[in-house]
Amino acid sequence: MQIKSKLPNVGTTIFTVMSSLATEHKAVNLGQGFPDFPMSEELTAKVAEAMRNGHNQYAPMPGLIGLRESIAEKVEFLYKTKVNPDTEITITPGGTYAIYSSLTTILQPGDEVILFEPAYDSYIPNIEINGAKAIPLPLTYPDYKIDWDLVRSSITLKTKAILINSPHNPTGSVLDKNDIAELKSIVADTDLFIVSDEVYEHLIYDDLPHESMLKHPELFARSFVNFSFGKTYHCTGWKLGYCIAPAAFTKEFRKVHQFNCFSCFTPAQVALAEYLKNKEAYLSLPRFMQQKRDYFVELMKQTKFDLLPTSGSYFVCASYGRISDEADKDIAIRLTKEVGVATIPLSAFYHNQKDDKVLRFCFSKQNRTLQQAVERLMKI
Repeated sequence: MQIKSKLPNVGTTIFTVMSSLATEHKAVNLGQGFPDFPMSEELTAKVAEAMRNGHNQYAPMPGLIGLRESIAEKVEFLYKTKVNPDTEITITPGGTYAIYSSLTTILQPGDEVILFEPAYDSYIPNIEINGAKAIPLPLTYPDYKIDWDLVRSSITLKTKAILINSPHNPTGSVLDKNDIAELKSIVADTDLFIVSDEVYEHLIYDDLPHESMLKHPELFARSFVNFSFGKTYHCTGWKLGYCIAPAAFTKEFRKVHQFNCFSCFTPAQVALAEYLKNKEAYLSLPRFMQQKRDYFVELMKQTKFDLLPTSGSYFVCASYGRISDEADKDIAIRLTKEVGVATIPLSAFYHNQKDDKVLRFCFSKQNRTLQQAVERLMKI
């Protein structure tokens, strides 16, 4: 008996491959995006306290109302937008799940979704598993900006949604006011949805503002906006996030959610409901992570890599054109095995494996981890 695969072109992700190689060869792992420094002791203490106080059973399907209320307060504080915690916020097991559920809510077989490459590797499978077609458009190299004229010419009668990601993984580019103006112009007087991946909302640097869909009423009215606690509070293993969408959208979103996950980890929800009141914990994050970016960029000047600009996320991309003409996957594997530093080849973020001779590095690490990695990279 055989299964007819819904995702026949999908194999083991590059993140799994590179992390496995990093472990096998005892390499410094600057590939997969996760911190190697401790998270807040205050937050972990609140989780432990929630467990001791008996908050260990199922949470309500949309998430604890206390947490949703804290999120609504944060949204109003940051973006001057009021959202209804009861009807417009849903707690999810991570941002990736929220994006999948957003797409599953709106897509029908034959629909098209415009997205931008290089792209987070779950986007296209999320679209295709729903019987829809991904329309990947290239960001301009090397600044990785959106070609809005190309977006206009790519919209068809089958286009259901535009999937955006800012701050951007893997390149660190961010949407600015001009991008928002272009997006508003394109979607005006259409029935297009926006699925917005904003999991790195607080990882944005150089005093740039985060242009959330929540700041723009005409965009939020057609959007599913997705976030991650893991990226904000250095707890990626908790797999906890949320989706904010207009009430009518959220009603349909929850129909998908309730039969897929139903309930997310209760003690963390209890803890986060209280911890979100600590504004400094997320307001200080850009400064904290920018220091790590700047430190890593300065260290990398000692190598033959040419770093590309990054204004957000905890990734920086680098060209290795002065080092080798190898395919990016080949040099990524070689660096892991022979040099002891794991990275991610950027071709993994393209449906056609486009190779610009660029690798992605994660700088969300302790300084000594970054130092160790660069000391090894200086040898090539």
